[in-house]
Amino acid sequence: MSESETDPCLGPRFESALVLAARLHRDQVRKGTRIPYVAHLLAVASLALEHGAYEDEAIAALLHDAVEDQGGDPTFERIRNEFGERVASLVLELSDARPARGEEKPPWRVRKERYLEHLDRASPSVRMLAAADKLHNLRAIVEDLRVDGDCVWERFNASRSEIVWYYREIVRILAREPRTRLSTLLEGAFRELEAEAEKPASSAGAPKPDTSRI
Repeated sequence: MSESETDPCLGPRFESALVLAARLHRDQVRKGTRIPYVAHLLAVASLALEHGAYEDEAIAALLHDAVEDQGGDPTFERIRNEFGERVASLVLELSDARPARGEEKPPWRVRKERYLEHLDRASPSVRMLAAADKLHNLRAIVEDLRVDGDCVWERFNASRSEIVWYYREIVRILAREPRTRLSTLLEGAFRELEAEAEKPASSAGAPKPDTSRI
């Protein structure tokens, strides 16, 4: 086991990953906003570090959407060359697709079912990073629903029931033993989403920018 897998301190490799994440996603924003997409990546890395991530895991958190959203296999090879096999493997396991630039992703349901199937047998590192990713997403969705109402559901490439189904399955998989503080927080955030989804149709004022992503 390498030092980067066990040493909680962050070094030059993490700094390089920050730069690469910012460059790869520099033209990407959160859906419907002008918020740089790197904000989500920083949030996921922060959550992971707060819950015990080591440097390799923190680097993977920063780059977890790079293969999926920014180039597919060539980006995967770049990550492997710059950060090693373990980081590249974590990033790949956290991706629900690996399209080349300009290619469309497979249909939403296909991607999510495949992701769930993989997550069900994933390593503790992948499960921890997935929990951090989905926790940040859930918190953003719930916040927007409370402010904007039902119009938030229209932002996604899936129906309300499909989104609730997806996160319910995520929680079911990640809440299994051994439970962690992160999985407990994830479960709580999902319960809040479920409660919002069950509310009667409403609209809370003018829509604010979307900060959610699935």
